[in-house]
Amino acid sequence: MNSMSDLFHAKVPIDFIRGIFDVIRRTPQHTYQVLTKRAHRMARVADRLDWPDNLWMGVSIESYDAVDRIDHLRAVPASTRFLSCEPLITALPALNLDRIDWLIAGGESGPRARAMDPAWVEDLRDQCLEADVAFFFKQWGGRTPKANGRQLEGRTWDDMPEPASTRR
Repeated sequence: MNSMSDLFHAKVPIDFIRGIFDVIRRTPQHTYQVLTKRAHRMARVADRLDWPDNLWMGVSIESYDAVDRIDHLRAVPASTRFLSCEPLITALPALNLDRIDWLIAGGESGPRARAMDPAWVEDLRDQCLEADVAFFFKQWGGRTPKANGRQLEGRTWDDMPEPASTRR
């Protein structure tokens, strides 16, 4: 199931977040991915939460202006941390991928989709390979999400992070 809200929005009470985390903890047969653009609040309340092992925590990094979110993500005790670099609208050179387990990259889709430079994606892939971070290329984007496919240099990149129990 997908949810298109931000759990760490300022108007979401901490008790509500605790309730969500409790449901996640009580259903260990599932893996939950929570993505936020509100990384500062996530880090600020992290010590008041009991982080379930089956929760993968991620932040959106769509442009270089958002890379500070990565430091906030590193500050939380999530078992798996990921970056969602989609829609990728600028280059993201020299990212610090320390303690990041997974990076997802993809282009924008829709009638006014901005073009994504292939060099940006290739650079992210290369950074992940260098840092031993799983890399997943979702799509090139375009008028529709699947309009331009998802192959990068003749290959589909579907890497997933190793289970937390084998990484730490």
